[in-house]
Amino acid sequence: MLLLHAGRVLSVAVLADAVWGADPPATAKGQLQTCVSRLRRLLPEGAIRSDPAGYCLTPGPGELDAAEFTRLVTEARARQDAELYRRALDLWHGDAAAGIDSHGVRLAADVLDQQHVAALEEWAELELATGRDRDLAGPLSAAVDRFPLQERLSGQLMRALFRSGRQAAALAEYRRVRAALRDDLGLDPGPELQDLHTSMLAGAVPLSPGQTPIRCLPRTVGDFTGRDELVRRLVGAIDTAGDAGPVIAVIDGMAGSGKTTLALHVATLLGDRYPDAHLFVDLRGHHAEQPLDPGAALLVLLRQLGVDSERIPPGLVDRIGLWRTELARRRALVLFDNAATSAQLADLMPTGPGSLALVTSRRRLVGLDGVHPESLPVLQPVEAVALLTRIAGERVRAEPVAAAEVVRRCGGLPLALRLAGARLAHRPRWGVADLVRRLGDSVLPELEAEDRSVVDAFAVSYRQLPDGLRRVFRLLGLCPAGFDVLTVAALTGLSLPDAREALDDLIDVHLIDEPEPDVYRLHDLLREYAAALASEIAREERVEALRGMLDLQLQAAAATNLPTYRSAVERDIGRLTPLRPDLLDAVIDPVARLEKERPYLRDYVDIAAGEPELIDYAWRLPRAGWRRLFMHGYLDDVYVMNERALTAVRRAGNRPAVATILNYLASVHYRRSQLDDAVRLLQECIAIRRTLPDKDSLARAMANLATLYCESGRWAECIELTFEVRRLAAARHGRDEINALANVYFHQGRWPEALRLYRLRLLNHLDIGDRTRIADSLFSLAVIKHASGLVSAAAARRQVQAALRLLQQENYPHGEATAQHELGLLLAVDELWPEAIAALRRAVEIAEQLDDRGREAMYCTGLGRALRHVGDRPAARMMLERGLRMAERSRQPYPLALARAGLGDDLIDDDPAEARRLLRLARESLAALSARQLPDVEASLALLEAVRA
Repeated sequence: MLLLHAGRVLSVAVLADAVWGADPPATAKGQLQTCVSRLRRLLPEGAIRSDPAGYCLTPGPGELDAAEFTRLVTEARARQDAELYRRALDLWHGDAAAGIDSHGVRLAADVLDQQHVAALEEWAELELATGRDRDLAGPLSAAVDRFPLQERLSGQLMRALFRSGRQAAALAEYRRVRAALRDDLGLDPGPELQDLHTSMLAGAVPLSPGQTPIRCLPRTVGDFTGRDELVRRLVGAIDTAGDAGPVIAVIDGMAGSGKTTLALHVATLLGDRYPDAHLFVDLRGHHAEQPLDPGAALLVLLRQLGVDSERIPPGLVDRIGLWRTELARRRALVLFDNAATSAQLADLMPTGPGSLALVTSRRRLVGLDGVHPESLPVLQPVEAVALLTRIAGERVRAEPVAAAEVVRRCGGLPLALRLAGARLAHRPRWGVADLVRRLGDSVLPELEAEDRSVVDAFAVSYRQLPDGLRRVFRLLGLCPAGFDVLTVAALTGLSLPDAREALDDLIDVHLIDEPEPDVYRLHDLLREYAAALASEIAREERVEALRGMLDLQLQAAAATNLPTYRSAVERDIGRLTPLRPDLLDAVIDPVARLEKERPYLRDYVDIAAGEPELIDYAWRLPRAGWRRLFMHGYLDDVYVMNERALTAVRRAGNRPAVATILNYLASVHYRRSQLDDAVRLLQECIAIRRTLPDKDSLARAMANLATLYCESGRWAECIELTFEVRRLAAARHGRDEINALANVYFHQGRWPEALRLYRLRLLNHLDIGDRTRIADSLFSLAVIKHASGLVSAAAARRQVQAALRLLQQENYPHGEATAQHELGLLLAVDELWPEAIAALRRAVEIAEQLDDRGREAMYCTGLGRALRHVGDRPAARMMLERGLRMAERSRQPYPLALARAGLGDDLIDDDPAEARRLLRLARESLAALSARQLPDVEASLALLEAVRA
């Protein structure tokens, strides 16, 4: 008590009250005298003096901590000196008068404790003001433990934690003090602490007054365009991560795709959330120089943070520790540009909450854990045109077609667009079309400006590949735009696992892409770059690589044929012995693979046609894949491949190949109802075949011509040519000529003969195993049997429906259209009109899709008649007129006669004269053909004459 009131006289009554409270013993005065006597023996002489009013303890200078504390705090307060505050606070080793329960003592001690708290708060404010946040967290945490209800202390602790990057701990302290105030006092925190909490939630806590914001990011481009969805994903992922830990976003993509531009754009959007530091380091992962090692990268980053060189340790481990310590006290954004590998980044990544790392790389950094990856595609066409417009100005808007062509030739690659746009911007007299002309067929040489070029960007990625991978990439320059792993194995001579591994490696560095499983592509500009590299390959190596690739395509296409048809293919193109049986064995589904390869088959033909040693592949490949492509309706592919092959083999003087190609070119014209062209081609084919020893091939060509004669209404010539074929090919059991003769008998209503030939045709196709031809024969037989009176319409329909299902399973649209048409006619027999009209309409739709005018004409006529029967005259008239237009365009006598007859019947009541004209023309044609519909037309004309009479 005497120490708490040093230098002041305390009466016996005050001392007695401090010791015994309100009820002192009778001997209190004596006991106090005894205690004072003992104290005098322990203290220096004269420390305690007696006074008539009581006792006074006067310590010497510096002997009383409380007095020294008061002196130091008074001086520190006057000088605003944090060091003096710290010396004053160091005098404290717990609460004042700890363990003494005396009420008087406690009152005096509480005053000292409040002075202690005030000194703590003033010292902390000074330290916060000088930016020494990280040094405060420990002392303030201990102070808050001793004084849990002091709001100012809690606020200071929150600020120190938040600025040190410990945002979660800062928010947790607010929750603690709020709970303590509510539990002990029934109060919420005051407005100042609440405002601080709100600011922290918004990430808006200001920097310490002594802390200068660090801004080291490069300049952002002012014409950033597009990428809206990707930016939303990145920002959303960063928002979702919150302050639970560091946020790491990785942007990878091919050279020139705009990775750094995007990262800088995102950094600009989010910069306010990371007020303390914006750092940047180029890791040189894709430069001509060696990538930056982690130690050198840390040196760059620490210097950006303002760390003095002498403080930066030489060892990597110590340098990492210092980096993490410096980063922990800041809310920082760090852009790691051009990362080479995950290992290069591992020690550089932030480890604590409150920081954002943005990483760019040409490589997919699959070795980094806990990241949000985004692979950057090229720009969409609309985005690319917008970027070009922002660079080159309003000229781009004025020429949308030319602008779209620039975008196409640049492949949507931002670097290419920037270089092209810059060239246009610096040529004020150029139009966009002038730029298109300058780009020409070889784009890369035009895409350069000063020290920037697309070629250089690609070359860095290429040079960083191992030797084996560089060879694979070079050889890919020989490929079409798309390819699978089998193609790469055949091209490079690698095993299938090694080829797959090479492709995976090239994907990881964004030199190729895999838009769907086992379908690989090079960006158009990368393909041009690879092709330039491939042009330097030695000719022998080049030819052998191409031979391997083309042979795989040939063997795989041939494998789509049924065994019987495969023998026919070999009869035309020679024995098929694969160069790489292992690759052919790996083709699980040849038909599905042909479907995937179909967009590139023309390219394979061109590749083969360009190499004299490989020219045979140019015509053998389209022949090997003809049946599947033709049956599935890919007529454009069949035509273009064979046209290109024809040019090549004519130049090479290969007459058997010329004859083969002419035959299959004719098949396209036949399917498109261009019968005159088809006949011309087959006649040239037959003329060549007559000079060659292969009479089987001659017979097949003649049988095909007979089919054309059948379709073009030259039925007498068809029958005559068919019998000539039968004499020429008697040893082959007349399989080829059966089709044409059976069709003629069918159209002429010669049912017994047609029935016999269709049965023979069905047996032939069952022997071959051709499901589409089996189905075709089945529905034809059903129609003939019904027309002959052998089966009911219902029985015939069931057989046609079974055949139809088979045709749909086999994806044979031409057969499906015919089956739908015949089904519709059989349904009409029993007046099942809704179902009949639906089937007939489906036949018309398929024929229209296939651009088969002759069949479309017949199917429109059939549908028109059905609509007329149900009373829908407007729709019927429209469909019948459409049928006549299609028939006239097809120039096929039989469909034209049926179309004239159909429209003539419909016009009998409305326009008898036109009806008579059409019906007479139909009768003339049908009579010449001996067609089975002739009696129906004659009956219609008789009706007209009766009405006229």
